[in-house]
Amino acid sequence: MNDPETYFVVPTHRLRDVSDTIHEYDEHFWRNGHSPQMIVFDDSTPTNVEKYFTHLEQLKTHSCLSYVGPRQKEEFLTYINSRLRNRRLEPLVKNLFRPSYGGNRNYTLMYSLGGLMVSSDDDMRPYSLMEDSPESLESDEISRGRLHKVGVNGYVRKSFDIMSAFSDVLGKPASELPGNYERGDFLIDTAMELETNATKGLAKNNTMILQHGSVADEAVVKMAQTFRSGTNDIDAIDFVDMFLDDEKQLSLDDLNDLYVLVNFRPAVTNKNWRMDCGVAGYDNTFGLPPFFPTRLRFEDYIYRLWIQQDGIVAAHVDAAQHHTKSNYMRNPPASEVLNEEIANLLKRKIKSSLTSIDELGISFDYTGEVTAQDAEEILEKITSLHRRALQAAEKTKNQERIDALRLFAANLEKAFYGFEPDFFQHNLLRIVDDAVAVIRASIELWPTLVEICYFQKIRNGLPMMHLGRATR
Repeated sequence: MNDPETYFVVPTHRLRDVSDTIHEYDEHFWRNGHSPQMIVFDDSTPTNVEKYFTHLEQLKTHSCLSYVGPRQKEEFLTYINSRLRNRRLEPLVKNLFRPSYGGNRNYTLMYSLGGLMVSSDDDMRPYSLMEDSPESLESDEISRGRLHKVGVNGYVRKSFDIMSAFSDVLGKPASELPGNYERGDFLIDTAMELETNATKGLAKNNTMILQHGSVADEAVVKMAQTFRSGTNDIDAIDFVDMFLDDEKQLSLDDLNDLYVLVNFRPAVTNKNWRMDCGVAGYDNTFGLPPFFPTRLRFEDYIYRLWIQQDGIVAAHVDAAQHHTKSNYMRNPPASEVLNEEIANLLKRKIKSSLTSIDELGISFDYTGEVTAQDAEEILEKITSLHRRALQAAEKTKNQERIDALRLFAANLEKAFYGFEPDFFQHNLLRIVDDAVAVIRASIELWPTLVEICYFQKIRNGLPMMHLGRATR
């Protein structure tokens, strides 16, 4: 039996910068003896494709590089709809693959069907920041890290063989994993709530602790991820708190604190509440669930629920990557805070109403209701943040920092509908109802689309532009 093909994918909406990402990873793979099929999945507008595609097209790579952009995606959707032969389903198909964090990742799942997929975001890099005097971990610790000021000595750049780390585990039973893998039920991040990954407040350091549990030898690793430095997947509120706590920082767009890893070790677990799809790998041999097609940045939450079924496990591999946090085409901090609060509400509602899990999806009873208490709890948290921003503006003497703090406070009030409870609840209900309706319908249609794409991929392939492979 032939080994499944390995794909390295970069979902992006920032085509201007993605060439640098591909170049860095291509060089990394070549130095470590790997040559995966690399594919860029681009959510850029046609105008930005016209402006920036030549940067990618002219890039010389060791591995084969392909591109799936607006034109190829339109061809893909046209084919899907021709096979469904039901015009009423066309809006749902469009929503499932719409330009969004989850929609773009759903293309990566279809194009990597039958293989292994390693995915990195467009602002990731194939190295990690590690303290230059690593400390030993305690017996139940899987990782430890802390914040460092940018440019201050005390950490170094370290590279790991990322593709080998994923190849060691993806699609393999737990009994065949390397001997240095710890085993347990799940991981607890001391800085995050367990089931939502919402922040507990800005933490200068954190630890991931293994909760003991029996992992079946025959359980297969369907999902894995590296550790990461840079920001460690923290919430937008944490970025705001970093700004509020640092009198010398003058702009919310500046990153004055870097998350640096102290040490880590690999582990396999029955559950993975700490899932980070920006640095993840998947066994897509027989198909996987769809990402939630949402702009709310919780597209991967379905995998935290799906991975809990018997016979499937997740791994944190023996490697790490770095998040550079590009501010180009990123939503303003106030908008990111709103998105995260809505996402956290949806996570709790979906998890509490989960009814079943199967090979390609989940089922849940939640249909989008939002109570006055739901809205009040969010507003109480955010109005407290708003007060802290204004108080920080009163205390500082630097006019540039004062202006930045007041602008953030004003944007926060605007994003949360003036903090007016009834108006906020009304709009929260509208957003949540729309998101839940799309998610539920998408999960129901997904198995049919997987079957269509699987056979088309075998017969004729899916629409993409092959950019070739340079001889170097």
